[in-house]
Amino acid sequence: MKRYTFLLPLLFLLITLSAKAQTDAGMDAFVKKLMSQMTLDEKIGQLNLVTAGYPPTGLGVSLGVEEKIAGGQVGGIFGVYGAAKVRGVQELAVTKSRLKIPLIFGLDVIHGHQTIFPIPLGLSASWDMNLIEKSARIAAVEGTADGLNWTFSPMVDIARDPRWGRISEGSGEDAYLGSRIAAAMVKGYQGPGLSQNNSMMACVKHFGLYGAAEGGRDYNTVDMSRNTMYNYFLPPYKAGLDAGAGSIMTSFNVVDAVPATGNRWLLTDLLRKQWGFKGFVVTDYTSLNEMIEHGLGDLQTVSALALHAGVDMDMVGEGFLTTLKKSLKEGKVTQAEIDQACRLVLEAKYKLGLFEDPYRYVDEKRTTSDILTAEHRQAAREIAAHTFVLLKNDKQTLPLKKQGANIALVGPLADNRRDMLGTWVVAGDWQKSVSVKEGIQHVAGSGVNILYAKGANITDDTAFIHRLNFFGQEMVSLDKRTPDEMIREAAGAASQADVIVAVLGESQSMSGESSSRSDIGIPASQERLLKEMVATGKPVVLVLFTGRPLTLPWEAEHCTSILNVWAPGTEAGNAIADVLFGDVNPSGKLSATFPRSVGQIPLYYNHKNTGRPYDGSPQTKFRSNYLDISNDPLYPFGYGLSYTTFSYSDLKLSKTALKGAEKLTATITLTNTGKYDGEEVVQLYISDPVATISRSVKDLKGFQKVMLKAGESKEISFTITPEDLKFYNSDLKYDWESGEFVIGIGTNSDELKSGKVNWTK
Repeated sequence: MKRYTFLLPLLFLLITLSAKAQTDAGMDAFVKKLMSQMTLDEKIGQLNLVTAGYPPTGLGVSLGVEEKIAGGQVGGIFGVYGAAKVRGVQELAVTKSRLKIPLIFGLDVIHGHQTIFPIPLGLSASWDMNLIEKSARIAAVEGTADGLNWTFSPMVDIARDPRWGRISEGSGEDAYLGSRIAAAMVKGYQGPGLSQNNSMMACVKHFGLYGAAEGGRDYNTVDMSRNTMYNYFLPPYKAGLDAGAGSIMTSFNVVDAVPATGNRWLLTDLLRKQWGFKGFVVTDYTSLNEMIEHGLGDLQTVSALALHAGVDMDMVGEGFLTTLKKSLKEGKVTQAEIDQACRLVLEAKYKLGLFEDPYRYVDEKRTTSDILTAEHRQAAREIAAHTFVLLKNDKQTLPLKKQGANIALVGPLADNRRDMLGTWVVAGDWQKSVSVKEGIQHVAGSGVNILYAKGANITDDTAFIHRLNFFGQEMVSLDKRTPDEMIREAAGAASQADVIVAVLGESQSMSGESSSRSDIGIPASQERLLKEMVATGKPVVLVLFTGRPLTLPWEAEHCTSILNVWAPGTEAGNAIADVLFGDVNPSGKLSATFPRSVGQIPLYYNHKNTGRPYDGSPQTKFRSNYLDISNDPLYPFGYGLSYTTFSYSDLKLSKTALKGAEKLTATITLTNTGKYDGEEVVQLYISDPVATISRSVKDLKGFQKVMLKAGESKEISFTITPEDLKFYNSDLKYDWESGEFVIGIGTNSDELKSGKVNWTK
């Protein structure tokens, strides 16, 4: 029997495929029978996604929701959560509507439900797929305990422009890293199976190319070549779908001059035919209606366009609900198109187990047992600490001592709970978060003397404050004291301190949707405070909150240490204190480049060379360079320091000449040369200097996060195959070409140990 064990994986695969085929057959039969009983109005009703009690982020709000649910005119709802509330709404559908078809319940569960994790850009800086998947799994457990079964996440848009506020919701600038994270998030949300009552259907968004909005201005136009799409922007969407995501959301922008929501090439030719996606497509908030402003026609016209393109569910705009029946009569849409969209929505509900039990996700016992638990908060604390990026640490100022230190803690974000959570925290309660001041008190206790002073407002610009305080919320306010009074108070605290910890940066509403900024520096009010602190001559540790890469040339030169903490979530203060005092050694690495100046944007590591590449010489003319600053970023992609130090040996390649499907092993020896145990993200990059198209100067193709004790060494190896050499050529064929390749391994995209190989087909 032992000699046949090699057949076991094949047997398991056959059993799995057989079970899936039976499930698919059962679903097909059920949906087919149900649809045979549905009227045209009821079919169109399933394509209508409404909201209730949700802050409007589009051009309209849903009206008459209860009546429409009872009348079979709603397929899904978002903005309602809490088991009791969800049960009440679901009862309307399954007791009042004619066919008793249950609703699907969605919400923007972006980086946690009630236990909030770091913003997605922060999560991506962990480069730790296990932790990222764990954060999504906990979010799903909590979301489903609150009655939800669908999340509008993950957002996988590649972004190369940090002026765009929604860079905070994604995984940065790189397609490979973004793809790995997209898959991890989908697996975390959907768990062991969608019919489990603690799994949520994922929705990959925004399809597509939304992160390339011109000028970094939200909702703006996008224009790029198909080659750039396929090589750099599309892979994360496909990775999320390949991981099993049940739905995908359209974007607000145009793709090849056609709005994504009405783009048949995007939603049918690419998504369905090339990629084989079987789930359903939902619009973003009123993006269907917004095609009118794009210049595509009236509501009836754009609704027909969206259905024909491949949209299955219309979010809030109700273009489908109000026009499709008329369009069918006029021959502008077909019955088959309506039926196909309806079928896909019903199949999603079947996969979620809602036809078997419409109340599967409304167990009120779970509301008290599975949300904001001590275990979840501890996970949030640990995960957050692994996302922080140490940008600078002169004279080993960090970690701070827990005993006998006098710490001046200053800044508008130092004793602040509201801004710990970051953007898109619909169900998160900022009052349950931990401030930095509280975290230091928890971790250091009575061993340190905290001299606290606010020191500055988030901003002194009243017009800016008005824009930040949307929906009538007072998210940012002016202190009753004058800026001069606050500065004097901070100076008094600093005069008694051994070290100054300045907690500065962006508030919650300064990044995220509709939060584009043309100036991405620290606000002037906070900059003034920081300069006053640096002028004391004492060590200044900048704890930086941000939802995007910032321009920090002055800070990088004058601060003693800089710890970038993004927006860390519910356990922000505890996680920050864990790192400040050395209980956790920071190991985050940047997933998006930090520019020196906004004038360099877009700035990203995997750019192409020009015919006149800049050679670094300050005297060079007639090259592709700036006259006033270096081309180089302030902090490159993949950058991040540690309290310890790591050394990389020279690169060893198993071969320098390869043919066909051979495998290459690239190896370095990594040594922890410092005094602290620590983690290092070892990164693999490949360059293809000569090809049939101009290629990137390098592309990330692998990484490993490695823990080493102080003084420990370890061999780190990567196996490289022709699959890692492939790219989309000018014919959009995904293949590789014979030639010379440069293999680089190192601590970030700018510091690599490299070697060359020749590889022929």
